[in-house]
Amino acid sequence: MGLRAGATVLSLLSIPLDVCVLTALRDEEMPLTELSRAAGHPPATTMRSYLKGLVDLGAVERQQEGSFPGTVTYSLTSAGEELIAVADAVQKWLAEAPEGPIALGDPAAKSAVKALVDGWNATIVRVLAARPLALTELAKLITGISYPTLERRLTAMRRTGQLQACRDSNGSRGNPYEATRWLRQAVAPLLAAVAWERAWAPAQTRGLSRIDIEAFFLLAVSLLELPEDLSGRCRLAVELGRGGQAEYAGATVTVHPDGRATLVARLESDSEAWIGGTGGSWLRWMNGGPAGLLELGGDGTLARPILEALHHLDSPLRAKAA
Repeated sequence: MGLRAGATVLSLLSIPLDVCVLTALRDEEMPLTELSRAAGHPPATTMRSYLKGLVDLGAVERQQEGSFPGTVTYSLTSAGEELIAVADAVQKWLAEAPEGPIALGDPAAKSAVKALVDGWNATIVRVLAARPLALTELAKLITGISYPTLERRLTAMRRTGQLQACRDSNGSRGNPYEATRWLRQAVAPLLAAVAWERAWAPAQTRGLSRIDIEAFFLLAVSLLELPEDLSGRCRLAVELGRGGQAEYAGATVTVHPDGRATLVARLESDSEAWIGGTGGSWLRWMNGGPAGLLELGGDGTLARPILEALHHLDSPLRAKAA
């Protein structure tokens, strides 16, 4: 099973040495010797290998002064500076870990981010964001990986606080797993990672898919802070370019009279309102940027509060970090 959108960047940020390099270069360029010292003097071959990965991705620039063997210096590119913002989004998420704050670059952060990435790549996040399921049920839906691998990934996500066992109310065989609120808050760093990849490394990373979009909305719906007097049904449509023809993905959110929101991963026609736009426009908006080309239709008193809530998905994280 291959990487999904956002997985390349998040995998990079799960590696302590990559985090050390980005942190060291945050304010100034550095010669290789100083950079190695700041990273804790890793083996030279290891240091060169990870630096090459950052250079190839376009986040770090390598410069050699003078002729061989001149001094080699490294600095962040514009893409690297934006990658720091993605790292900050990951750090805000880690700070909300159920067992207490985790620092990006620590071994616990590596475990948590790797578990998230593995669950994202295997579509575990997408499936369990919709509803709780037992391992046997998940194995029937997720056929791209073996049963033992699926079990290991579920165990890692549960151990790091991203999944929890829940009471069986559907007659499932085995103990159902459900997404924790902390896993749902991971929508913020996932969106930031995908936005970076689309902006800075589109040829080297996976593009947005229907499954990714559905997962984003499914994760986000329980985080929406909506007025209590709001109710109705609103379509969230994302335009994906496929072979020159428009293809749409998305979901329909239902806001109940008590302000609670639920979501189904399909575009239902009997909705009072809709919000639509390209994948890029949605990514910019849900990352806290401008609305761009997002369009609203139907009942604006329903669509606008939903759109505004989707603009502030990481507001609880920002408040805690401030």
